[in-house]
Amino acid sequence: MMGLLMAAGVIGAIGIIIGVLLGIASEKFKVEVDEREILVRAELPGNNCGGCGFPGCDGLANAIAAGCAPVSGCPVGGPAVADKIAAIMGVESGAAVKKVAFVKCKGTCDKTRVQYNYFGMDDCRKVSVVPGGGEKACVYGCMGYGSCVKACEFDAIHVVDGVAVVDKEKCVACGKCVQTCPNHLIELVPYDAKHLVQCSSHDKGKDVKAKCDSGCIGCTLCTKQCEFDAIHMDNNVAVIDYEKCTNCGKCAQKCPVKVIL
Repeated sequence: MMGLLMAAGVIGAIGIIIGVLLGIASEKFKVEVDEREILVRAELPGNNCGGCGFPGCDGLANAIAAGCAPVSGCPVGGPAVADKIAAIMGVESGAAVKKVAFVKCKGTCDKTRVQYNYFGMDDCRKVSVVPGGGEKACVYGCMGYGSCVKACEFDAIHVVDGVAVVDKEKCVACGKCVQTCPNHLIELVPYDAKHLVQCSSHDKGKDVKAKCDSGCIGCTLCTKQCEFDAIHMDNNVAVIDYEKCTNCGKCAQKCPVKVIL
């Protein structure tokens, strides 16, 4: 009986000592967490998509609280979440512009030439290394094998008639499709942008027409129509500056191949 009491006493004493040591260690080595980080994290949607450039929502919350990321850093949350986080941080949100993904290609199956019939894996990144970069004659266009579709967690992009098409209402501008496309065809554009160039070919006009009926031929007519200096030629393809564009539509009206929306 005495042995049991002594054992119980020893165990109790050890427990107390360990408890005291753990208490001291927790105070000595504790990591101070900014209360604002906790509040910011609570406002983030929790998708952990990485579209902000940080390792998930926890990483973004930490960066915002530390002043290393803007309050509008979450592409999924958009302006609404940015306003709430701005209030927590005591700054102005800056009225973030909502963006969506856009595929710069109009080369559907009936518009683009085919150089051979491909039979194999449906993955643009893997097809990009085969001879000719896929079955379509235009090496700059959408291959249509759906790597971007697989990358999207929001069901916002699908291949329609050989070309990836984005659903603006579902897109959250996380950027996963942008990163996935091997031809760099997808970019984030303002949600309200009404006129967009649906081509990425850097070939000259004659070569473009030989491969696709809906490619930019570099005629420069669109640039001459713009009164706001918002569209220029970049390596044989028209590019719009969305900060200058007023959506007047003159470039789209004048485009002879109707490659501008």
